[in-house]
Amino acid sequence: MTSFDTSPPLNVWRALLALSVVFVMLATTGWTAMRSHRDSGALQASLTKWEHGRVHGFPLPDPESAPARLGRFFASLSAADRDRLAHRYPLAVGNMNGAPVTLRYRANHIALDQARKVEKKRMHDNRLSAAGQQDAGRRMHRYESLLSRGRHILAFDPAGSGRIAEVFGNLDRAQRVSVVVPGVDTDLLTFQRTYRRYTAPVGMAKALYSAQRDAGPSTRTAVIAWADYTAPDGLGVDAATGLRAQEGAVRLNGLLRALPGRARVAMVCHSYGTVVCGVAAHDMPRRVTDIAVAASPGMRVTRADRLGTTARVWAMRDATDWIQDVPYLELGGLGHGADPVSSAFGARVLSARDAQGHAGYFQPGTDSLRNLADVGVGAYDAVTCAHENDACRAGLPGTTTAGRA
Repeated sequence: MTSFDTSPPLNVWRALLALSVVFVMLATTGWTAMRSHRDSGALQASLTKWEHGRVHGFPLPDPESAPARLGRFFASLSAADRDRLAHRYPLAVGNMNGAPVTLRYRANHIALDQARKVEKKRMHDNRLSAAGQQDAGRRMHRYESLLSRGRHILAFDPAGSGRIAEVFGNLDRAQRVSVVVPGVDTDLLTFQRTYRRYTAPVGMAKALYSAQRDAGPSTRTAVIAWADYTAPDGLGVDAATGLRAQEGAVRLNGLLRALPGRARVAMVCHSYGTVVCGVAAHDMPRRVTDIAVAASPGMRVTRADRLGTTARVWAMRDATDWIQDVPYLELGGLGHGADPVSSAFGARVLSARDAQGHAGYFQPGTDSLRNLADVGVGAYDAVTCAHENDACRAGLPGTTTAGRA
């Protein structure tokens, strides 16, 4: 008599595990986690005002115009005219892809100062609860920090939990640009931390910028800490779906298409930020040469060659990172697909030795940070592959000099 194995196949067990994880999420966070970020009243008001504005009697261009067209418009103005527009429509100009980078910095400085004054008044508003006044105080102090001399704020939206992006280095003159895309629980108040600084976007970007200068001293670099999307709040249903990634991908590609100059761009994506990068990949401009993902729950594809990009895809995961225990599949929109460090995925797998768990990939002195820096400056022959072999460097430029050109 022939015996038959009636146990469910492995993929069925994985699907059941994924569903159980989802049900736990629903029990702890509820369906209300599936929410849409409300529009910014202040930003929308600034954009509406811009749409009805004029300069020298002529109407202003559509703020959603292609970056090249907006760039030509601003180039046609005098410095005094540009400055007036920044003061008159600070949030609109500060978030306008196509406006000169230095003008965006100036406009966002004005917008941050205005927001600081609003929160300072709210701190003493008796109509607010004590918790509301405390929140206003935290936001006011964050705005004061962002207004510090030498900070270059590329995007700012005070709505809801807030969105923001900051540049380290000279973006106009850079030969290599890296964009750090963070994961869950990223907002204005978590954009920078004093304790565990390298777990927050500012600390990540600063560490990467410093490591890149060590990796390529002769290469002009810039790093963008990009928290200009509404990240999931905790490990609820939002984090298990692609909704936030889809919204973020549109904003991310808007930024990439508006970057000045011809610098090559490396995406450096962490945790849920790797989902954003995966969704955005097919529409990224060709100047994006590398996509490096760390601590990824998946990129919403089954293989790297299905991302629809010509960029090299790199992946890393520390051996102690809890993310390795998530179910790497997608089922009914839940989950993010295959494991990027698996051999079947086809990414170039980098060493993440000493990364110290899920949040430690940007800690100075780690293999993970050195590798991300080498990818960022194009020093491909210097990267350390996982599994102590040279597999991740196969077919790449043979010398550091060639890679950094």
